[in-house]
Amino acid sequence: MAETIRAVRPRAGTLDLLLLDTKLAIPAPRDGFVSRASLIDTARDSGRAVVAITAPSGYGKSSLLAQWAAVEDRPVAWVSLDRFDDDAATLLTLLASAFARATGADSSIADDMRGHGPSVLGRSAPRLAAAFRTSPQPFVMMLDDLHELNSPACHDALTLVIAGIPPGSQFVAASRVEQPHLPRLRTSGATLELGVDDLALDANGAQQIFAEADLLLSPDLADTVTARTEGWPVGVYLAAKIAHDGADLSIAVSGDDRYVADYLYRESLSGLPDDVQRFLRRTAVLESFSAELCDGLLDERGSQLRLLELEAMNVFLVPLDRRREWYRYHPLFREFLLGELRRVEPASIPELHTRAADWYECNGSAAMAIEHLLQTPDGDRCVRLVADVALATYQAGQLQTVQRWITALGDRAVAAYPPLAVLAGWSAVVSGHPVTADRWADALEGFSYDSPPADGSASFESGRAMLRAMMCAHGPEQAIADAAFALAEEPDWSVWRDQALCLAAEGQLLAGDVEGAEALFTEASDVAVSNGNHDVHVLADAELAMVAMDQGRWVEAAGRIDSAVASIAEHRLNDYATAVPALAGAARLSLHRGVPTVERDLVRAMRARQFSTYAAPTLAVRARLSLAKTYFAVGDGTTSRHLLREIADIELRRPALGALGDDVRAFRSVVDSAAPGAANGVPPLTPAELRLLPYLQTHLTMPEIGARLFVSRNTVSTEVGSIYRKLGVSSRSDAVDRATAIGLIGG
Repeated sequence: MAETIRAVRPRAGTLDLLLLDTKLAIPAPRDGFVSRASLIDTARDSGRAVVAITAPSGYGKSSLLAQWAAVEDRPVAWVSLDRFDDDAATLLTLLASAFARATGADSSIADDMRGHGPSVLGRSAPRLAAAFRTSPQPFVMMLDDLHELNSPACHDALTLVIAGIPPGSQFVAASRVEQPHLPRLRTSGATLELGVDDLALDANGAQQIFAEADLLLSPDLADTVTARTEGWPVGVYLAAKIAHDGADLSIAVSGDDRYVADYLYRESLSGLPDDVQRFLRRTAVLESFSAELCDGLLDERGSQLRLLELEAMNVFLVPLDRRREWYRYHPLFREFLLGELRRVEPASIPELHTRAADWYECNGSAAMAIEHLLQTPDGDRCVRLVADVALATYQAGQLQTVQRWITALGDRAVAAYPPLAVLAGWSAVVSGHPVTADRWADALEGFSYDSPPADGSASFESGRAMLRAMMCAHGPEQAIADAAFALAEEPDWSVWRDQALCLAAEGQLLAGDVEGAEALFTEASDVAVSNGNHDVHVLADAELAMVAMDQGRWVEAAGRIDSAVASIAEHRLNDYATAVPALAGAARLSLHRGVPTVERDLVRAMRARQFSTYAAPTLAVRARLSLAKTYFAVGDGTTSRHLLREIADIELRRPALGALGDDVRAFRSVVDSAAPGAANGVPPLTPAELRLLPYLQTHLTMPEIGARLFVSRNTVSTEVGSIYRKLGVSSRSDAVDRATAIGLIGG
């Protein structure tokens, strides 16, 4: 794929860093809340690795965490979660960033969290757990609003990360709902749980809150307040606020609602001027906000002063940084305001999200603009913006984010903008989802689009031709023709030029023109480096290295392989289809060099091959053929034959592969004529078994693992048994240990 080069908007990237800072900034304890020192001491002194604070909104969970962080002498890594973080790769990046900032660990650990699908659980989460486990100093990891995470993938990854918390450190999470990792931890005695009963205020707590409001609360009335609010801290706080404003307290806390939230919040809002009420309602569509953002949202000026006034009035405004630039509303107050917005002016909601998107896009955060556009009926603009930034997002290692956007838009919306359907096909190809790739490729045959695509390609027809050439579903002649068409379409300055060159070179290899392929791959590599298109650079250099090795030019091959592997490591491309040929070439080069890394390099390539499927058959077959030859050379005929069977399975889907098919047949005859003893060895894990393997680190049951992978329980049981036999183990824990030791997990 090629990377979109766009005009740099003002402050491009700066806003995203500021938003990251607000998520990782430890909030200062707020005035007016009861001290939680006794609960904090209990939690710190418990020695439990996990502290779970679970209660509905308004029980002071965030305040407790902030008070704890303020008195903690260990480094505190803080993460405030919101709905945009419900993505395993995003979550792990936040945790890694917070950990690095708090402990001084290598900040590159955050970059290591980039990945997609199985690689998040198989590579990123174990790596972060290992970083936690080997931390030279104890630390406290605090997660606020854990209930924002709903995806199973997030909780699977979090389970592995929690397992890495070392003695002396603690993982502390606040949530409105039951925390999924707790049931297992309860049985091991590794957790301390604080709930509603622990957080509810008694009469003394109510008197403290009223004292903060300069009000004297008699013991009898304190009992009344706590009884009517059931010790709900925010209810008590609101009662004090209403009483401070002169309301009759005995009336203010009456009502049949168990939490009296609706009544109390209406009382807190009704005393404010109409323009302030309108400001509060409308800005509630934002998870977090600054004065600039509020001005853009409301199309007016003066938000800075208004925010300072609201903060002084204690209208549930929570500062997210010490500069008082970014804020959020207390979650329960925001829910109330959104309810008021839907009740009072529902027609304004789409327009407010559109204005928020306008502001974010103008200030360099297209990702946040997309999140707001997804809340509007303006599907056309959203799909175009996704198409505009999808390739740059992919190149930044955030393919899973692109896939989430495409899923959120839905097939119908994507199909309505054919250039985005092309990108959806590419996404499926590089991440190893051949059925999805085929589905989009088939749909594209019936599409037409005449305007310039937002992704920077010369035309929709050119983009479609490149995808067809990569997938080679209609034989080498059609692939060659498609690549030639795209190469003629994409001018020298096109950001897709290197991709077209690379595909044209692949076509020449299929035609048997090795010299012509080398020239095109060389040009593709140079253009890719110039454009910053890392995956095209990796693939072109890998193909050049393979040709050079075939012709005995080992010094040249070594330079190309070393460059490709370095780029894979730097840009975290291990788990993409385009990286597999380079990894296979690295193993072959290590064998020629006679260095002891051959086995490690073979395992790395074999692990990555699960993402290389018949969706990109020339890459998948050529990499497997290279690996088969290397295994055969080291005397492992069993694995070599297994790889040839995988190639045969690919050829069932893509039977015409030109000269590459001839190469496969030639090597198969060599293997078939080998002595029977050359078949010694244990078969490798299949791609399906490699996809299942990371789940053995979790405590999911067989049916639960099957649900994650969309296979039956019987299939899971069969594959687990096969994994045990191949790894020579008899339990899940031993399988995980063995797989980690040889590099199939983590690393």
